[in-house]
Amino acid sequence: MNVLGKILKTLEDILHFLGCLGLVTVVVLINADILLRLLFKTPVQFQFEFTELYLMPALATLSLSRVFREGGHLALDFMPEHLPGLTGAVIAKLRLLLPAAFFAAVTVMSGIFAVHAFAGKDVEYGVYDWPLGWAYAVVPLGCGVLVLRLLYDACSARAPEPMQV
Repeated sequence: MNVLGKILKTLEDILHFLGCLGLVTVVVLINADILLRLLFKTPVQFQFEFTELYLMPALATLSLSRVFREGGHLALDFMPEHLPGLTGAVIAKLRLLLPAAFFAAVTVMSGIFAVHAFAGKDVEYGVYDWPLGWAYAVVPLGCGVLVLRLLYDACSARAPEPMQV
């Protein structure tokens, strides 16, 4: 693996760790909210907004690239994965480049949305005032790294690594 591949792998692992940390945080906050409501009739005031605005988008996007790298996504295959000859090589590249184009569009549009939220100092008003720029920033980050992984895999003749069990 070359230097670019190592940097990409490290970045994916860091984002995946942050996504997993977000999952643990969701579990802790929801269970704390349940227990505090049950035992003391006092909810965790910020739990809903924090989970909805910050943690759920992080869970949905930060691990995308690493999970793809490990072959962990579910997929519907309508043709054999490896076809012989030039047709097989073209189809293999298209299977990476077409999703890369889609996720590049998602990255650009969500990035524009996040930049506008930062520039406009958009806030979600609730128990606390939540700045929305940071909530929106994880989507272009996670999708952008997935685009890099798809392009890296398309440019190298390497298939995604098999999933570790």
